[in-house]
Amino acid sequence: MRCPKCDGTRNRVVDTRTSRGGRAVRRRRECEICDRRFTTYEFVEERPIQVLKRGGETEEFDRAKLLRSLTAACAKRPFSAEEIDGLVEEIEEEVSRSAGVEVASSRLSEMVMNRLKARDRVAYVRYASVYRNFRDLDEFQDFVADVRARQRREQLSRDQVELPLLDLALDGNEEDSQPEG
Repeated sequence: MRCPKCDGTRNRVVDTRTSRGGRAVRRRRECEICDRRFTTYEFVEERPIQVLKRGGETEEFDRAKLLRSLTAACAKRPFSAEEIDGLVEEIEEEVSRSAGVEVASSRLSEMVMNRLKARDRVAYVRYASVYRNFRDLDEFQDFVADVRARQRREQLSRDQVELPLLDLALDGNEEDSQPEG
C-alpha cells in the first residue's frame, strides 16, 4: 500500500476493524517514512452502484466525490475528518443495502442533508444550497427562513414542560376536587 503523502510503500497497520456491515475491512495505517496516518479498505468487489443523475444520465457511485462534497459543506465547522468519513461510510452502507444496482442522486442528497440537518445547520444549508441550485437570492433566503422556522419549532417543543395529569380516582376525594358553586 502506498502512502498518499510521500508515495512510500513501507507502512504498518495501526488498527483493523470491520466496516460496511461486515462487508469490508477498514485498516488505519501509518507510513514508516513520513509518519502520516491514512485509511484503507479491503472489500469484495461487487457490481458497482450506478447513480441516476437529474438529467437522466448515469455514473458510477464515487465515494471520493461524496467525501469531497461533505468536506466542503463542513469546512470550518465542528467536524473532524473521521466524523466526515463516518458520515460517508453510513451513507455508502445505506445505499449498498437498499439501492440494488441504481440510486437516484436526489436520494443520495436527501441522505446527506438529513444527516447534516441533525448535526449542524450551517453545513446543512451549505450542502443544500449547492444541491438545490437556487436560482436567486430570494429563493435562498426563503430556504434559510424555513430552516430557522423549523429550528424555532423544535426549540419550542424541547422547552415545552409537560404538566402531570391529576388522577382523581387515585386521590379518592373526587368530591373535594370538584369546583364549588
